[in-house]
Order: sequence, then C-alpha cells, then structure tokens
Amino acid sequence: MMSKNNTNGRNQFAMLTIDDLVPQDHLVRKIDAALDFEFIYPIVEATYSDLGRPSIDPVILIKLVFIQYLFGIRSMRQTIKEVDTNVAYRWFLGYSFEEKIPHFSTFGKNYVRRFRETTVFEDIFAYILEQAVKAGFVTEDNLYLDSTHIKANANKHKFTKE
Repeated sequence: MMSKNNTNGRNQFAMLTIDDLVPQDHLVRKIDAALDFEFIYPIVEATYSDLGRPSIDPVILIKLVFIQYLFGIRSMRQTIKEVDTNVAYRWFLGYSFEEKIPHFSTFGKNYVRRFRETTVFEDIFAYILEQAVKAGFVTEDNLYLDSTHIKANANKHKFTKE
C-alpha cells in the first residue's frame, strides 16, 4: 500500500535552541572551542571611528570569510545564503534564528573602505594559523597543493570589444 508523506511537521513548534540543533562533533564547534577570535578587536580598532552608525561586528566579518574558505563556498553572496539557512553557521556566528544576516555587499564595502590599505587580513590569518597549529588542526607532516582548474562562473560570450 502506498503511503503519502505528511508535511504537517513543517509547522511544528518545539522548544529548542540553536545549540541543540548543532551536532557536538560538528567542525564549527571544534573550531569555536579551539580558536579565540577576540584578538581581532585590537587589530582592527584603528580602522573604525567612534562616529556614525554602529557597524557590523568585525569578528562576524572575519568569521564569514572563515566559513567561506573553510567550506569551499565560491562567493560571499553564496556564503550569506548558506549562513541564512545553515544552523551550524548561524551558531558559529552567534546569530539567532530571528537575526538578519548582513547583506553580501557588507564585507566588500568594509574591505574597500577599511581594510584594503592595511595588513589586517595578513595579521589575522597569521594569528589564526598559529592558533590552529597549537590546537592540532594543522600539521607539517604533509603539504598538498590543489592546482585543479575551476571553471569561472562567468559568461565568455558577454565580453564586448571597445
């Protein structure tokens, strides 16, 4: 006898936290336990002003890039879509279900306006790498380089001659 799936579970109300929904062995939990991102604040402090509207937390901006590269997401636009729907990514960023994820252009604007002429990213990457080595995420046993060619997400027929 054929049965039909009941979709009423979509509207189910349950008392859960985001913490309950992220598996204990998920990579973002391991990273969160091993790496302390608080070091970012003093590094970027000089690039922020006391005037104007409140900004996006700089740790969130760096964690977005971290998620993008760690999980192989190809663009910031796609990263934001993934964070919007992935509970583990929201947990890693400290966002609730109700909180709106920053627009994908927020990172680009911050990079151009604040970080482009600085060594902020190099400093942050070096420190994260140092913490990752200490935590045992990175070893010097083997080094692999990926030279795979990735097809560009572009239209080769769109080019116009000037």
